[in-house]
Amino acid sequence: MRWVRLLIVTITALLFCEEKILAQKEEPFDLELFIEELFNLQDEDINYEDLYESLLMLYQNPLNLNTANSYDLQSLYILSSIQIQNLQTYIQEKGKLITLYELQVIDGFDYATIERLKPFVTVNAKDALVDERPLLQRILEERNNYLISRYERILNQKRGNSPKQSPDDSRYAGSADKLYLRYRVSKPNDFSIGFTTEKDAGERFHWSPKSKTYFTDFWSAHFMLENQGKWQKLIIGDYQLQFGQGLIFGAGFGVGKGSETVNTANRVTLGVKPYTSVLEGGFLRGAAASYTLNKKLTTTTFISYLKQDANIQTGGDNEDFESYFSSLQLTGMHRTPNEIANKRQVGETVIGTNLNFRSNDRTEVGFIASTNHFSTPILRNNQPYNRFEFKGQSNFNLSLYGKHQWKHFLLFGESAVSKSGGIGAVGGFSTSLSPRIEFAMVLRSYQRNFHTFRGTSFAENNRNINEKGVYWGMKYTLNRKFYLTAYYDTYHFPWLRFRVDTPSSGHDYLFRLNYNPGSRVKLYTQFRRELKDTNVSSENFNSNIVLPGRKDQYLINLEYASGIHFSFKSRVQFSEYELLNDRTRGYAFIQDAVYKNGDWTFSGRTALFDTEGSQNRQYAYERDVLYAFSIPAYSGKGIRNYLLIHYRAFRKMDLWARIAKTTYYDRQEIGTGLETISGNKRTEVKFQVRYKLN
Repeated sequence: MRWVRLLIVTITALLFCEEKILAQKEEPFDLELFIEELFNLQDEDINYEDLYESLLMLYQNPLNLNTANSYDLQSLYILSSIQIQNLQTYIQEKGKLITLYELQVIDGFDYATIERLKPFVTVNAKDALVDERPLLQRILEERNNYLISRYERILNQKRGNSPKQSPDDSRYAGSADKLYLRYRVSKPNDFSIGFTTEKDAGERFHWSPKSKTYFTDFWSAHFMLENQGKWQKLIIGDYQLQFGQGLIFGAGFGVGKGSETVNTANRVTLGVKPYTSVLEGGFLRGAAASYTLNKKLTTTTFISYLKQDANIQTGGDNEDFESYFSSLQLTGMHRTPNEIANKRQVGETVIGTNLNFRSNDRTEVGFIASTNHFSTPILRNNQPYNRFEFKGQSNFNLSLYGKHQWKHFLLFGESAVSKSGGIGAVGGFSTSLSPRIEFAMVLRSYQRNFHTFRGTSFAENNRNINEKGVYWGMKYTLNRKFYLTAYYDTYHFPWLRFRVDTPSSGHDYLFRLNYNPGSRVKLYTQFRRELKDTNVSSENFNSNIVLPGRKDQYLINLEYASGIHFSFKSRVQFSEYELLNDRTRGYAFIQDAVYKNGDWTFSGRTALFDTEGSQNRQYAYERDVLYAFSIPAYSGKGIRNYLLIHYRAFRKMDLWARIAKTTYYDRQEIGTGLETISGNKRTEVKFQVRYKLN
């Protein structure tokens, strides 16, 4: 009987779960810290916004484990393929989960896994009920309905905002204020409506229909419906696409190498997703629709026209085109006369279709056909490394992808061809070699003339071109308290690259040991080494020579919660870069503290850093206001402090205030060009209010 099963599971949980990991009274979940710990790589400023929003929506609307399919579970990047298979087998054999306590008796669900999983899932039977209220009523009464307003400013005066010293001086067109406004109401698998607008620091705040500026410089909006009969998704406005392994279309966060070494090897087909970021390029603007042909086959058709920034050039030595541009400008900044002149100069039209076949929740096969057409031709700079880059106005891509769960192996892959005839391919598998060992392998080959504009598949480069490589990832769970993650990635670039004048190669590997003795203490240590070829100037030759540069990174992170109100995090990170017997170093000592009392939360940091050269910049996540991710680069010698205050004024309103100050001890001028600040201090302030309409 179900009550007997529930009693047995509950007693087992009380006897064997000394930390009471599923107890009702627990500390509030820190989503930002969860993402930072799971994907920390320490060496680059990655845009986490899309991943953050998708996980936040799951946190607010947890996934029902009794009804979720394997693709929903894979998109969490928490569960391995064998864990998902064991969960679904358990539900098929034992019936639907009665309580989350039952996860402890499923093979492969250890303490650490359940800790990471529980904020995003539920077994509530009410979540499976179909909401038959009219659409307008569902929208108006949805609790995930909010408006966010944010103000930012650097208090120190930049040269671009200072008075002109002469008529020829260049200055920014607008104030140093940065403004952000966002509205969204959404419910997973039902609807999403929203808009986002932003004015960057230095841009004008004005109304000018002639220049298509309506107060703020950037606007983005979308309206999406889901599960309307056979129409799986319908969207108008700004959106992204995610199919297969992301070789042609990879939406949002391109999860690759990081401390989560196994579950991120495989990408998940999410189809159409609303675009809600403030990055002013690379997304799609138009309409898309996904239609269910039968229970196993879905087709998606999309069309987009987006005007993007570029510097249009004419004449010169070029004989192929009367006018052209060398690259799209994705900064989204329109502050100076040149930046304003380059605003929305190139129109890009994208048209395509996708067929996706899924069978028994274990097999997926898909096909993509898409075309890109630019209103002005692309012609790269006349440099040897650009010889095989795309040029012209039109490109097309064809892609075939697939995925299959075979016993304990999840096999996945995608292969594509572009108009040039260049081929890109990526494939691999993940498996559980034993209850304690998980393993993943990814192979990729992107030819030097393979051209795709929105691909974010697994790669060392930030684009899927001119690269071959093999990646191995491993996770070993020693016991409930210790687990080890590691990866090794080796890659080769068959053609020249920017600042690398010959075909080159490299490899990197990472080890991370995690120790979680209880809910109050978390400790991990991490080591990463990277060897990659780079140009070195030589007095004995007229040209550069290419030699391997070695970078070592060390990281120790300790988190401690002293009770209900206080928690602390201490972090030490160190790096060393060696090239041609020249060795440079960099380090950062970081101390964080968080105090929570009722509706108030205070977060602060003191960081000391000392780095030599750009290779030893130290990247460290900082707590920030909601929907803002801060991962600044500590460079030079100095100290950085910040204080973040969060106040829940009442049920519908949250307020944030943040101030951060960096003091440099090795300079009396910060930045270059119009970004120059006189003095050795840089102070930033940020204020945000979120108002929930329901």
